[in-house]
Amino acid sequence: MTRLSLDLVQHVARLAALSVADDEAARIAEELASILDHMATLDALDVTDVEPTFHPLQVDVALRPDVVVASPDREVLLAAAPETESGGFAVPKVLDGDG
Repeated sequence: MTRLSLDLVQHVARLAALSVADDEAARIAEELASILDHMATLDALDVTDVEPTFHPLQVDVALRPDVVVASPDREVLLAAAPETESGGFAVPKVLDGDG
C-alpha cells in the first residue's frame, strides 16, 4: 500500500483551502493511498491492443436536419406572458445582489 504522510495530506488540504484535523488526515491518507494503489494496478495493465473508447456502449445519436425555420413573432410571445419589461419576459428576482 502506498503510504502518504500526514504532512502531505495537510499540505494538499491547505491548497484546497480546507481545514482537516489530524485524525481526519490519517483517515484521508489511508483512503487516498488505497485509491493510488488501485491506480497503480490499472497502470500496470497492458493495454497496447485495446482501442480507445469514449463511451462504454455504442451510442448512435439521431441528429435532426439543420433546417432554418421562422421564429414565432416576438409580440405574440410577449402577449402570452403574465408580465413583460423592456421588451422581454419579467421574472421574479431569485438572487440577491446588484442588478
